[in-house]
Amino acid sequence: MKVKSSLVVLAAGATLVLATAGCTTKNYVRKQTEPIIDKTNSLDELTAKNSSAIKDVDARAQQGIQGVNDKAAAADQKATDARGRADQAQTLANQAGTRVDALSNQVANLDNYHPVVETSVHFAFNKANLTPKAKEALNQLLAEVPNTKGYLVVVEGDTDSVGSATYNYKLSERRANAVVQYLASNNVPAHKIYVVGLGKDKSAAPNSTSEGRAQNRRVDVRLMTNNQAQGQTSAQTTAPNPSR
Repeated sequence: MKVKSSLVVLAAGATLVLATAGCTTKNYVRKQTEPIIDKTNSLDELTAKNSSAIKDVDARAQQGIQGVNDKAAAADQKATDARGRADQAQTLANQAGTRVDALSNQVANLDNYHPVVETSVHFAFNKANLTPKAKEALNQLLAEVPNTKGYLVVVEGDTDSVGSATYNYKLSERRANAVVQYLASNNVPAHKIYVVGLGKDKSAAPNSTSEGRAQNRRVDVRLMTNNQAQGQTSAQTTAPNPSR
């Protein structure tokens, strides 16, 4: 009986030892692994944050790149437009230069031109608009243009003596320009027209009377040619009565 009791005691003790050892082992393992698990969790959180930050940076970078590309494309378009405008301006400048050269040659040789048709159009006081009678006179001159070779149209604007010299020069230019615009609208090229604004410097009649001043409010228009034979058979058209 004592032996059995002793064995029971030993068995119980062994079981207690084993139980104690098992608990101790689990506690030990738990203590050793908990820091590792915590570290792993921290690393996972950090990795997630880094991934999110990387995506955010990448998105901003893509937006920045797209913005730069858009600005570059816009700059290229503006540069293309600017080059187009510059080319167009250069073309217009070349054309203008050609017309100026042609006109300069014509003006330089003005003494070699002879009148084919001459007319005068008149204006109301301080006005620069063409009246129906003025247009009728210009139409008579225009009718001779298709039959005139090597022609040049000389347009001279004039005024009466009322007002300052500076104002009258400008008024005479406005009147001459009104005639030029009418001629141009009827297919007379600009480089074929020679314009002069004389103000009150060239009177057709005395300015001491209202009739004389009305005669001076005019634009003289001459269709000229450098063709000798045509110049010898030149005709003259008289303008309608001047505006009073």
